[in-house]
Amino acid sequence: MAAPDQDWDIVSSVGLTALGVAAGRAIVTVSPDPLIEDPYAAEFVRAANPPRPMPIEPLDDPLWMAMAGYLAVRSRFFDDVVTGTDAPQVVILAAGLDARAFRLDLSGRDVYEVDQPRVLAFKQDVLDGLGAAPRCRRHPIGADLREDWPAALENAGFDRTRPSVWIAEGLLPYLPAAAEELLFDLVHARSAPGSRIGLEHIPDLGSTDILDTIRSSAAGARLGLDVNDVLSTEPRRNPIDWLAGQGWRTTVDRAGDLAAQYGKQLPDPLGDAMTKTELVTADRP
Repeated sequence: MAAPDQDWDIVSSVGLTALGVAAGRAIVTVSPDPLIEDPYAAEFVRAANPPRPMPIEPLDDPLWMAMAGYLAVRSRFFDDVVTGTDAPQVVILAAGLDARAFRLDLSGRDVYEVDQPRVLAFKQDVLDGLGAAPRCRRHPIGADLREDWPAALENAGFDRTRPSVWIAEGLLPYLPAAAEELLFDLVHARSAPGSRIGLEHIPDLGSTDILDTIRSSAAGARLGLDVNDVLSTEPRRNPIDWLAGQGWRTTVDRAGDLAAQYGKQLPDPLGDAMTKTELVTADRP
């Protein structure tokens, strides 16, 4: 991830990846038979004025279309993680431009969005300009995941005695090993029985084959970003095994298999890094 003393806005460092995800969701939303619909995604991209233009509709670019196809599967998976339980609290870690509080019916639930203050401020400005109203009790938490974000979360009303859904979408590859392990320790300590975690895990991200594929794909170049500056490839414990060892019931699906279940097929210019990415649901009895 970015250096420990660095923060970012929506058009720098990790913020650019959140904007790229919004572009992918915008493409999907106006594609035939979309897996998800995000009417806010295109508005975020338009408002950001990124250093390199980002598409908001289907185009003749195999890499952008492959990324959009994967993001459709990933977004649908995490939508189902949230809506598949009635846990009263939803915590979206590194929320970026996530708009689930607005596009999903989560009435009666508290949704906490944790991210850099400048990222959340940008998102709020766009949503206010659109007159968007959340379909839940929404709590933006301007906090850095490398700092004392649990205190900020609890100060905003989070109650560790109530079940929660935790979302780690598009997050783990950017965390150093120690930060990832601490994150799961903190989440586990705040998860009452009946809680759920959804996470995205790229097996063996540090392997030469996967890294070479990501670098050679020019995915970062599409965003105006050097992926070497933001990805962390340090060896680390497997979060799926760790959660199982702590008593969580885990279900692991590969993205390519989920795409097939949804009636889609993933284009594959990113090779195993895309189709073999693991999308994980873990439930605490």
